Amino acid sequence: MKIEYDKLTDMAYIYLKDEIGRGEAKHSQECTTSRRRVVLDFDAQHRLIGIEVFDAAATLPAELLK
Repeated sequence: MKIEYDKLTDMAYIYLKDEIGRGEAKHSQECTTSRRRVVLDFDAQHRLIGIEVFDAAATLPAELLK
């Protein structure tokens, strides 16, 4: 697992595999509440391969974003 955090956009991407190739995410599912937004990325076999977290500083623990 690898986490990339962009401080400027306050977005984090959690890779659940070492690398996600171009076009490998075949389906995305948005999960939102009134305060949080997360997008789940799935491959062609419907396996979860990555998680995009919006407003990451308020959603994830600070130690994960370093």
